Amino acid sequence: MPGVVVIGGGWAGCGAALTAVKAGAEEVTLLERTDMFLGTGLVGGIMRNNGRYTAAEEAIALGGGDLFQAADACARHKNIEFPGHKHATLYDVCKIEPMVRRVLDHYGVKYRLLTRVKDVIMDGGKILAVVTEDGEKIYGDVFVETTGSCGPQGNCSKYGNGCAMCMFRCPSFGPRVSIAAKAGADEFQGKKADGSIGAMSGSCKINKDSLAPDIVEQLNRDGVAVIPVPPELQKGEAALATKACQQYALPAFNNNIVLLDTGHAKLMSPFYPLEKLRKVPGFENARYEDPYAGGIGNSMRFMAVSRRDNALQVNKVANLFCGGEKAGLLVGHTEAIVTGSLAGHNAVRYAAGRELLQLPDSLAIGDIIAHSNEQMQTEEGIRRKYTFSGANYFARMVEYNLYTTDQRAIRQRVAAAGLEGVYEQKVV
Repeated sequence: MPGVVVIGGGWAGCGAALTAVKAGAEEVTLLERTDMFLGTGLVGGIMRNNGRYTAAEEAIALGGGDLFQAADACARHKNIEFPGHKHATLYDVCKIEPMVRRVLDHYGVKYRLLTRVKDVIMDGGKILAVVTEDGEKIYGDVFVETTGSCGPQGNCSKYGNGCAMCMFRCPSFGPRVSIAAKAGADEFQGKKADGSIGAMSGSCKINKDSLAPDIVEQLNRDGVAVIPVPPELQKGEAALATKACQQYALPAFNNNIVLLDTGHAKLMSPFYPLEKLRKVPGFENARYEDPYAGGIGNSMRFMAVSRRDNALQVNKVANLFCGGEKAGLLVGHTEAIVTGSLAGHNAVRYAAGRELLQLPDSLAIGDIIAHSNEQMQTEEGIRRKYTFSGANYFARMVEYNLYTTDQRAIRQRVAAAGLEGVYEQKVV
């Protein structure tokens, strides 16, 4: 019976741990360097917008729906529309992390917080163990890396506007370390359309109590508030190109302040100068909650992406799989969960000597994994971002008839591929 070690406790890592348990791993250990799970999920809050609805329902039909159901259970608003996006669910960022812990506990995942992995022990082309900051060696048969692609602070200074004091909290818990790179795998950095390195996290959180009462009332009631911005206070559309979340790089997000209610007020901009923001009516007392320096910048993403195949096995390291941003220029919680889920399942298949699962392109999940992998081999492709919720990939979903909100049709699609409940089936 194999032992699986997952490094990184964001959405992808939690997804990987759950599918590894379901596949029959004897022991699954989830390691997280901070004191909370979910990473960007601690401040994200958006699910099921546009093609993410399709992907979430595919994941549920595949047997990997626990995290989507947790988000649904924490929803503050459902079926919300905002510029360029339909039928979104907004989960409560203040409630989601404890809910996910309960899911992990239910399935018997052994997790360790405040455990920063800094190195690996290799045997040929395989990892024998990962080494923590205090020198402890944690052995496993197979490993899944879901450490993300943000940090350390030097990258935010070199490619962004400096450390923005975001939820990654590098100064407090230490920077991310790339396990794949330590193991000798090939990695690359994503680029913006102009060829510069990385992309900036796409939104900020504002304390609701610092906003005008009428804005708060509208957010609590409707889940969304769109406030026109005078031209002299707009940041300019060039700022939209800095965003990791290109699905929100629309003129409406420059001409208006778009707020979503996720517990805090989610400001759909990578940053907004505080002096400008406070000149907008209703924002005179505005205060950032994440990042605390949201007036000048945000975290830089896509600093270390692994080369991998469509089973999410990392090139050159036989017993290492990857999910989330480590698996590509993939943007969003849904994208992290579905790639992490496949990586965790295939980790157990690998350890058991079984053929690895590659999801077919008849499913949106399988298509985005394969399509992004193909595109990321090209210079043009590493300047793009891939998400179910917008930009180029959502247009592809529509073109290839992959996008639908018909739950019955989605279940039939998964069943037709012979994959209904596949993540709930033991492979050992």
